[in-house]
Amino acid sequence: MVWNQIKTVLLLSALTGIVLLLGGYVGGTAGLTIAFVLALGMNAISYFWSDKIVLMMYGAKEAAKKDYPQLHKIVEEVSCAAGIPKPKVYIIQSATPNAFATGRNPSNAVVAATSSILQLLSNEELKGVIGHEIGHVKNRDILICTIAATLATIISYVGQMLQFSAIFGGGRDDRNSGSFLGMIAIAILAPIMALLIQLAISRSREYIADETGAAITGKPQHLASALRKLEAGVKQHPMRMGSPATSSLFIVNPFSASALVSLLSTHPPTAERVKRLEAMKV
Repeated sequence: MVWNQIKTVLLLSALTGIVLLLGGYVGGTAGLTIAFVLALGMNAISYFWSDKIVLMMYGAKEAAKKDYPQLHKIVEEVSCAAGIPKPKVYIIQSATPNAFATGRNPSNAVVAATSSILQLLSNEELKGVIGHEIGHVKNRDILICTIAATLATIISYVGQMLQFSAIFGGGRDDRNSGSFLGMIAIAILAPIMALLIQLAISRSREYIADETGAAITGKPQHLASALRKLEAGVKQHPMRMGSPATSSLFIVNPFSASALVSLLSTHPPTAERVKRLEAMKV
């Protein structure tokens, strides 16, 4: 877990470095400041209201304790073991077995589970899944991913500004052709690098949530078993609603994916996650 935490810091630092590099190429602070303010505003909205937006997107309804007593019991036990307040519990009516957590901090957290995951998993496996989601809440992954998204969005904006400046700002004569081509290359490559770093941060946080959840429940093998079942279940019944842009929220990618999409996945390979969990000693 320590290495994954260090890796997250290094990746966030790399994103910050790209922002500073692009700022130097812009040649001034005005454009960078505007991009920063816009990105900060967009991601502030996402940070404070994304939970409500995503719950609405998937038609999630708050789960009454009398209707889902076992789910509430598991969430209460795991959150108590983690030392955080019990999150609100929501249900999504879907044939895709999956779950996610959202909310900007432990006091405003939500754990959502699909109706089919309750049918597919044993109580022990479900507890492993809830442990993973509580791990996200405890580790404040929403905040970390929001910071990464803010930096990546700034890079994207500044990259577009550089392209616009290179194409319409003149300077394409023989003297400046090298500078022009360099600017275009940086404007194109920087946002791609930022996206790849952002995806790497997301994958790193998934490993950390697996480890945190397993440590909370003390049963990493149950989460490993659940992940195998969930991956097979998603292949049989991929999500038919929502948006792939929200896939990082779920414990496994709920959408069917091509090889290219898998390369750009927000989740590590399930086989590697299972391997790490089975090697854990708690």
